[in-house]
Amino acid sequence: MNARIREHLLRTLRVPAAPSAPAGAAGSLRVFHAGRRFYHLRVGLWALGQAAALGGILFSFAFLKLVRDEVERLRSLPPPAPAATAPASATPAVTPVAPTAAVASSAQRTRRADRLGRGPVEKVARAARNLPPYAFTLATVVELLVLLGFLASLPFTYAIVRLDYELRWYLVTDRSLRIRQGITQLHEMTMSFANIQQVVVRQNPLQRLLGIADLQVQSAGGGSNSEEDSLSDSLHTGVFHGVDNAVEIRDLILERLRAFREVGLGDPDDAASHVPTESTLRDAARGLLEEAQALRQTLTPHARS
Repeated sequence: MNARIREHLLRTLRVPAAPSAPAGAAGSLRVFHAGRRFYHLRVGLWALGQAAALGGILFSFAFLKLVRDEVERLRSLPPPAPAATAPASATPAVTPVAPTAAVASSAQRTRRADRLGRGPVEKVARAARNLPPYAFTLATVVELLVLLGFLASLPFTYAIVRLDYELRWYLVTDRSLRIRQGITQLHEMTMSFANIQQVVVRQNPLQRLLGIADLQVQSAGGGSNSEEDSLSDSLHTGVFHGVDNAVEIRDLILERLRAFREVGLGDPDDAASHVPTESTLRDAARGLLEEAQALRQTLTPHARS
C-alpha cells in the first residue's frame, strides 16, 4: 500500500500510534502480529463479498431490462375487443374447434417462459405499465450510481482489510500482555499475569489448512460454558487472532507465567496501591518508640541492682 494513502487513511480514521508496552521488566517485551495467511484469508473473504455485491447489482440491471421489455410488450398489445352480444332469441350453435399447431406452440412457449422465470417479471411489468416513461430512465440512473459507488469503494474497503491486518498488535512482557486490534472500531485490552488462568490454542479446519490458529488467554472471572462464547473476545478473554506461531506464543506465556508465580511479584497495580503513607509511617514510629520506652523502664531496675 502506498505510504501516502496509508497515512491519509490512518489520519482520517483517527487510528492511534502503536501501543505502548505493558508493565514488565526492560528488555522482556516481545511483539507478535497476525500471520500472513490470516491476511490472505481476510482478502479472500473480502473478495467473495465484493463479488456477491457486484452480482446483485448486475442482476438488478438484467431484471430491470426484462421488466422494461415486458412493459413495452404489454403496451404494444391492442386493447381487447368488446364482446359481441347475441339476440336473446338466437341460439348459436357451438362447434368445438380443435386447437391448431400454432396455438399449441404458443401455449408451449408461454409455459416454457414461465418455467424460466418470466412469471415474476410479468407481474412486476403489469404493476409498472402505468408508470410514466421516465420512471425506467430514473431507475437506470440510480443503478448506475450504485455501480459507480461500489467501484469507487473497492480501494477503500480493501485498504481497511489491509490495515486491519497490519495493525494487530500482540505485546507480551514478563508480567503482563496487551492486545490491540481493529480499525473502524478499536479494541485494546491489558491482562496481568496475576489474573491469567488459562492459555488455549484453538484452530478450525480452515485455519489448520492455512497453518494459522487463535491463541485464547482467559483471566479470572472469564469462565464460559458455551463454545461460541469461549471463541469470542470479552472483558476476561484476550485472543491472538490468526497467528502462525500460536504454540511458540503459548509456551512463552506459560514459561513467563510460571516464573512470575515462583518469584511472587504479584500484581504491580496492587503493589502500588499498598505503598505506606506518611501517616502510616508516623503511627508505626510512635508505636516503636512506646515499645522501646517500656522496655527501657523494665530493664532499668535490673541494671541498678
